[in-house]
Amino acid sequence: MRTKEELGRLELLGASASSTSYPTDYDPQVLETFPNKHPENDYLVSLMCTEFTSLCPKTGQPDFAKIIINYIPGDLMVESKSLKLYLFSFRNHGDFHEDCVNIIMKDLVALMQPRYIEVIGLFTPRGGIAIYPFANHADETHRDLAANRMAAAMRTDFRDTL
Repeated sequence: MRTKEELGRLELLGASASSTSYPTDYDPQVLETFPNKHPENDYLVSLMCTEFTSLCPKTGQPDFAKIIINYIPGDLMVESKSLKLYLFSFRNHGDFHEDCVNIIMKDLVALMQPRYIEVIGLFTPRGGIAIYPFANHADETHRDLAANRMAAAMRTDFRDTL
């Protein structure tokens, strides 16, 4: 069971909907972590946001995506409500699909220093073009995993995940 000290660090989880502030601009400061109780194990955590939105930096038109985050935690893990609010903060953020995926990955690496992380963006086609950026990062021990996952992503069209 989690201790009060571990849970006390989480400000967003358990807050009522009326007291939750939804960021309207990109805000990595909203992200929160909690301790990994099993740091001796390599295990996979998968998170999926099915309603990600951002804006085209040139036209201002909305872009929609499914964002998939897979990571092997180190000492810290991302709290899911804070992740939801963080991803929501991209709603008015103007960046290309590839930039959004890399920003998300880099922010999560800085936040929790995972052993391995990958972020996949399955963006809804606009103008007949679908863009599916894939970014990953690994510690020294998991470099081979990162290379293998990147190679696999290059052979995948991700249609089965839509």
